[in-house]
Amino acid sequence: MVLNDYKPLKIINAYENKSAALIKIQSMNNSFLYVVKFLDKDISNYLKESEEAINFYYTVEDQRTGIKFSFALIYIIIVTLLLFLSIIIAIRFSSRFFISINNLISASQEIGRGNLNTKVPDIKSDKEMEILNKNFNAMIYKLKDQQNKLILSERHEAWESIARKLAHEIKNPLTPIQLTVDNLKSKYLNEIESSKKEKYINNLKTINNQIKQIENLVNEFSDFARMPKPVFKNNNLNEIITSNIELIKKIDSTINFKFKKHDDNDLNIFCDYEQISRVFFNLLKNSIESIHEKVKKTSNINKIIDVEIVKRRDYIAINITDDGIGFTSKTTKDLIKPYYTTKEKGTGLGLSIVNKIINDHNGSINFETIKNGAKVEINLPIKNNVNWNTYNWW
Repeated sequence: MVLNDYKPLKIINAYENKSAALIKIQSMNNSFLYVVKFLDKDISNYLKESEEAINFYYTVEDQRTGIKFSFALIYIIIVTLLLFLSIIIAIRFSSRFFISINNLISASQEIGRGNLNTKVPDIKSDKEMEILNKNFNAMIYKLKDQQNKLILSERHEAWESIARKLAHEIKNPLTPIQLTVDNLKSKYLNEIESSKKEKYINNLKTINNQIKQIENLVNEFSDFARMPKPVFKNNNLNEIITSNIELIKKIDSTINFKFKKHDDNDLNIFCDYEQISRVFFNLLKNSIESIHEKVKKTSNINKIIDVEIVKRRDYIAINITDDGIGFTSKTTKDLIKPYYTTKEKGTGLGLSIVNKIINDHNGSINFETIKNGAKVEINLPIKNNVNWNTYNWW
């Protein structure tokens, strides 16, 4: 290359870290000057990297169209995936939202038709929607509770009217009947033959006994019809139950009472002392009668009545458990209905009066059949925010 050329030839060997130059000496035939200089290693590396970069650039330049197409395709795929995911997420959240709204609409329509047994399904949604569903269900429960109280109050008013009329209509002829019986005994007893006198006296006793039973029935009708409005004061619940247990013990001393008092000796509730006492007296008396009913069938029972007070956050639960005959599943809902009774000589007013008193105290009562007897649970609020002295139910 330099044989016929007088220009110097540069030779760069980056891999051996050297640079050289070769030139022909004009004044000397076939003579050449060859100069070699070794380079710094970093310079060689820079040269290598530069060469590789240039080669890569030209390679990319040659494949520019394919790379652009690949980049565009990848971009479209990523954007499509992101858009698809965003649509799915949006549909998911919106569907949950619209399902909640649709449930609320359906529930409100059912309530509008008078069906208070409906309920908004509990589904996972936004926190605000979950709170709304929860509050809506609580509102339905309160409406149903108020409706039940209204129906119960109307029923009691109707039964009170019937009881008042029955008591009046039955009581009117009782006095002349009793006077007639007394007149028959005093005026005609001595005129009857000795052989028939005993039978005559027994017949008069039978009439008197029936009159007394009718009088007792009339008195219960009158009590039911003249239930006074409760007078609310702070009363100690432990003392109320203790006094009624002591009173019941005088009626039947064979019953073993187990009263689990609350630790708080000053456990006060806002109630009518006389009416709440009547509640516990009737329930304890019913437990004793249930135990005696079971004794007729089997004598191997404990004759135990358990009474327990449990204090909750804003109400008090009183549980009365006995070893009696219990309730049948068909009658537990009917026990509080007026004039419904499972006893041979019952009037069906005792538990109805109890339920009315509990209802007037803004409480509730539940009857449950257990393994060896029955359980009655009474729930009473600790405090009522209503001014009861001026409050009229319904």
